[in-house]
Amino acid sequence: MTIGGSIALLIIGAILAYAVDYELSGVDIRLVGVILMIGGLIGLVIGVIRIVSARRAVARRPPPQHVREEYYDYDEYETRRRPY
Repeated sequence: MTIGGSIALLIIGAILAYAVDYELSGVDIRLVGVILMIGGLIGLVIGVIRIVSARRAVARRPPPQHVREEYYDYDEYETRRRPY
């Protein structure tokens, strides 16, 4: 779940819990709103932890190794190239 999805769950849950005044038989809309807010909060915490750990993992990578480049004259290249 992304951070945006978690924030959306928080907003929808808050609307259901505090702003909707509608009765459904067998469903408590306020409880559904609270459950959505809790799920959004948990998703938000997990998303932030994933971002922080990913940034830390990038910082711990070793520096790239030195790359050796060789340049050949065209005539020397033609002698080293495999014939088809």
